[in-house]
Amino acid sequence: MPVPWNLRRVYVDQTVGKSPMAARVAERFPDLPRIELAPGDSPPELSERGAKGGDNVLYLKEYKGRFLRPCPGTRRYICCGYRIAHIGENCPMDCSYCILKAYFRDNVLKVWANSDDMFRALDQAFADGERRFRVGTGEFTDSLALEPVTGHTRDLLGFLADRDNVVLELKSKVADVSWMDAAVRPNRVLAAWSVNATDISEREEKFASPLEKRLQAARTCAEAGFGVCLHFDPIIHYPGWERGYAETIDLIFSHLRPEHIVYVSMGSFRCMPELAARMEREGRVPRWMYGEFTAGLDGKQRLLRPLRVRQFKFIADRLIRG
Repeated sequence: MPVPWNLRRVYVDQTVGKSPMAARVAERFPDLPRIELAPGDSPPELSERGAKGGDNVLYLKEYKGRFLRPCPGTRRYICCGYRIAHIGENCPMDCSYCILKAYFRDNVLKVWANSDDMFRALDQAFADGERRFRVGTGEFTDSLALEPVTGHTRDLLGFLADRDNVVLELKSKVADVSWMDAAVRPNRVLAAWSVNATDISEREEKFASPLEKRLQAARTCAEAGFGVCLHFDPIIHYPGWERGYAETIDLIFSHLRPEHIVYVSMGSFRCMPELAARMEREGRVPRWMYGEFTAGLDGKQRLLRPLRVRQFKFIADRLIRG
């Protein structure tokens, strides 16, 4: 199997060096250099500022934080009630606008390898069968980008197989359906893809799967009984945006029927100051970044509300018309 994402080496915390995940990675990629880290040590790349665009390292870490987190909804805004199964941090796709660039200033793909600790925490959290959970793994990382390397999603699907009160959402920009056969109950799994205007996807989503490939994967999942979700986020305001988003919606309905789609979300581009600074350092500030923005209640820069509403209405109306 070729090494994906141009991985250069694997770091492994000594405490999880014999974990099933570490063994799996070693078996799949025996020629990938592996460095064990003593307690208290960390990869030197964690101190590097800025990503190097497709030149990555993998860090199998013993994670000691919270494995189930609430959606990081902003104060003064209404939250969706989503829960995050925290499986790792960072993403190899290097999309120019990605807010993770503001959160994580290194190029290290971190994956929590102490899965037993995660499953104990989740088991305790989901013990009340009367309480319902919509849980996703695609908040601080892409749900499926590292699946061929770690098998994390397959493990999680097996763990959740008999839990009637949990729906798992897998949010991604890669066209990977290798995990499907691990889902015993497809009706408890939502296969979700981020989508954007056709030209934004081509220009700004550097290493993501092409939009049509994502939608082909979505159709494969839908035909196998999985619910499909689509996320227009971030919606970009740029010259010609109406044409770009109309093309994407037409492409969606050339692959999916309305009954395949469980829900569609929309979110306008918002920008933390750290993200703008990161993009400037990388020399990747697109012209639409200089649009009409204002500070929101959370301090993030947001497109002026009339422009946002116009885009939301355009996309929603076009989706309704099909």
